[in-house]
Amino acid sequence: MKLTYRVEDGARLGSLLWEFGPGWRMISSAMLGGGIGVREWVLNAQVVAGYARMDPVEHLVSLGPPGQGVGMLTAASVDRYVEASDGGVEACATVGLRVPTWAAAPEGSADPELAPIRVGTVNIVAVLPVAMTDAALVNAVMTVTEAKSQALVEAGYAGTGTASDAVCVAVPLAGPEEVFGGPRSEWGARLARAVHTAVRRGAEAWRPRDCK
Repeated sequence: MKLTYRVEDGARLGSLLWEFGPGWRMISSAMLGGGIGVREWVLNAQVVAGYARMDPVEHLVSLGPPGQGVGMLTAASVDRYVEASDGGVEACATVGLRVPTWAAAPEGSADPELAPIRVGTVNIVAVLPVAMTDAALVNAVMTVTEAKSQALVEAGYAGTGTASDAVCVAVPLAGPEEVFGGPRSEWGARLARAVHTAVRRGAEAWRPRDCK
C-alpha cells in the first residue's frame, strides 16, 4: 500500500491517494465506492469551503486512478494529515473542525447555509492486516467513530464530529476472517487506539485557518 500526496492542477488544493492494488476489501461511508466491496485505492481530495459542484461522484472519479476505489471530499488541509499505528493497524486522519456538531442535536440546530461537503470534515482511513467478516467490518466502523468522538471530546471540542465525516476501513481479501471488530476485541482495540491518536493529534493542531 502506497500513500501519495498530490497537488491538483497546480492549485493549492491537494489530495491523498492510497494505492492498495488487488486483494483488498473495504467498508466506507464515502460517496464514491461506499458500502462493502473489493477496492484498489482510496482518495481523500481537498476542495474549497464553498464547494458547490453538483456532481461530486463524477468529480472524484476524474481525480482517481482507474479501477474500483473509494473517494472522499474535505475542506480540511490534507497536507496536514496525521498518521498513527498500533500493533499492525494503521490510521490516517485529516481533521477539519470549523463546525463541530453533536450527533444528537436538537431539530433545526444545523446551519442551513452549510452544505455537508462545505464543512471542515474529519476523514479517516484505517488499514488492518487481517481479513474480517461483514459484521466485523461494520463493527470496525463503529469502533472508528467511537474513538474519533472520544478524541474530539478530550481535545476540548463540543461535538462528536462534523456533519460530513467519512470513514474507510481496508482489510485483506484473503485469509482467516476475524469475527469481532469492537473496541475490546484484539484488532478492534488496536484500531481504536490508532484512530484515537491520529484524530486527537489532528484536533489539537487544527486551527480555523486550515479550512479555507
